[in-house]
Amino acid sequence: MGKAMTLVRKGTSKRAASRARRHLRIRKKVTGTSARPRLVVTRSSKHMIAQIVDDTVGHTLVSASTMDPSIRSVEGKKTEKSQKVGELIAQRAKEAGISAVVFDRGGNQYTGRIAALADSARSGGLEF
Repeated sequence: MGKAMTLVRKGTSKRAASRARRHLRIRKKVTGTSARPRLVVTRSSKHMIAQIVDDTVGHTLVSASTMDPSIRSVEGKKTEKSQKVGELIAQRAKEAGISAVVFDRGGNQYTGRIAALADSARSGGLEF
């Protein structure tokens, strides 16, 4: 059995299994370095989490999420909150001296909240 099959347990939905396979396929190719760290996006049913990670040392350099107090108080739809997370991660990355990143969508399809976060991070000054 392949690595993707070992991550997928019996009884897991087909959607979750497909996402796990996509995630492994992406992570084989995408790695973050100190010059160009990896922007990791994690999506749940309620929240979005974005982290900028240097894979060479295994440290999170910058993070932002919808659970952040400045975003949690904002009213609006989940897509609008994802845009705010993208703006916040771009702002914090600039403060940390990061201008270019590699985008890791985490096996999620590049639509909706994932695309909104990426677009707002790009407009905030991050280069993908």
